[in-house]
Amino acid sequence: MRAWIDHLNTKLERFLPEKRLFLRSETSTRFVRLRPVAQASILTIASGYMAWSLIATSILFFEVIGSNDLRESARREQSYFETRLNEIAAQRDNALAEVQASYRRYGEAMDRVANMQTALMEGEQRNAELTRGIDALQATLHSTAAARDQAETQLAELEALDANSQLAQATEDLDEVEQTLDFVLTALDRTAQEREQIRAVADGAARQAEHLALEYRLIQDRNTRIFTQLEQAVESSIQPLERMFSAAGLSSETLLRQVRAGYQTRSASLQPISISTSGTIDPNSDEVRANSVLAALEEIDAYRIALQRTPFALPVTSVRVNSPFGYRRDPITGGRRLHAGQDFGGARGTAIHATADGTVSFAGRQSGYGNLVIIQHDFGFETRYAHLSSIGVREGQRVSRGDRIGGMGSTGRSTGTHLHYEIRVGGNPINPMTYIRAAQNVF
Repeated sequence: MRAWIDHLNTKLERFLPEKRLFLRSETSTRFVRLRPVAQASILTIASGYMAWSLIATSILFFEVIGSNDLRESARREQSYFETRLNEIAAQRDNALAEVQASYRRYGEAMDRVANMQTALMEGEQRNAELTRGIDALQATLHSTAAARDQAETQLAELEALDANSQLAQATEDLDEVEQTLDFVLTALDRTAQEREQIRAVADGAARQAEHLALEYRLIQDRNTRIFTQLEQAVESSIQPLERMFSAAGLSSETLLRQVRAGYQTRSASLQPISISTSGTIDPNSDEVRANSVLAALEEIDAYRIALQRTPFALPVTSVRVNSPFGYRRDPITGGRRLHAGQDFGGARGTAIHATADGTVSFAGRQSGYGNLVIIQHDFGFETRYAHLSSIGVREGQRVSRGDRIGGMGSTGRSTGTHLHYEIRVGGNPINPMTYIRAAQNVF
């Protein structure tokens, strides 16, 4: 080994000649020999340190740039999501108003058709009665004609017998028969005119019924297009929410079931539609699609409630991301220790915000954490905000997502100004960045 080192020194002598460092004191002078191998080792270590420093600085720089882009994207997505929800709510209200107006018009049309059908049936009944009257009049006419013929025969007989008295009576009978015939003919003419009027009314009623049927089909086509657009809009709004909860490792079905169990009352605009009609056209298909859209909108509303009560938001903005969640070297003791949260660096007094709706369960000083705020949320979540310079809430206070709860500081077990942020479920700490990254494409 010694021979190999000497050989290496000989090789490096051309590039790194041996140097001596003299150390002088008041009483003596000493020197240290720097052989070529030692000089090469020092240069290698120094070069490696400089390269490591350059790489670490570059990584930190790109992380800062990436975090700024992430926050800007999150703000844009939040604005888009809220605008989209408002548009869907407006479309829902307009569609419901149009559907209800369409069904009202349909009911009125069916009432008019029913009235026309009643008038038509009454006309047909009157026509049948007139037909029976005409038959009776025709029978009377036949009998009267027979009596007239008989009277004419008797008149001829009387003329033949030259019976003036009987002839006069037969003439009177003949006049009565002619009057009866005139009355019957007048009644027949009037009956024919009434029958033509009833037929014209029936034809008009049939044409109006066809027009109403065409109008109803047009209304059905328009409703179909409206429902299709609403179904597509609702589906495009639900999918990002489902992906967000799935990326955070949460069961969407469990959260929605818990939300519905805690919020039993429905908004009046989300009540299922139930429409009855006396017409012959069945509206069940439109009713089913409308109720399906309302059920999806209710699901979006339940997602919104779950989102407000789940810590997906950032607790602080415009800051740098420091120590992540997981095991690391303790900055104070130097030992290996679990870092149960995510650190965010910034200026002293930077505003700290609640990441979800909840109730403040602790607001004070605690060993290690310094000034600490603990918020209890629904679904078993708890968030902690440590090392604060000031506390702006009190125990038992109800807070909403985005409310200011304190200022950034360096109290407690801390080596610099920063926020230590924790998310716990059932008392166990989890990585906060899992929830922050899951929501970056939603808001």
